[in-house]
Amino acid sequence: MTPATAEDEGPSGVHCRLDELLEARGMTLTRLSELVGVSVVNLSVLKNDRARAIRYSTLSAICRALDCEIGELLVRAD
Repeated sequence: MTPATAEDEGPSGVHCRLDELLEARGMTLTRLSELVGVSVVNLSVLKNDRARAIRYSTLSAICRALDCEIGELLVRAD
């Protein structure tokens, strides 16, 4: 296990707008999970800005399911 660095702790500077997009589309996290094949737990980690990484394929699947662009899902949170 590698030691934690300052970069690993605290906010990443990226905010995930998953909650807003789901609400606007009348979709639940459970339904999105079914559509994209990602667990509700992993989507929740993303939704709550605790994710450290996301696969391009997952990002693409989420955007396809929500009919949005990546820039609508992920925004800078400076």
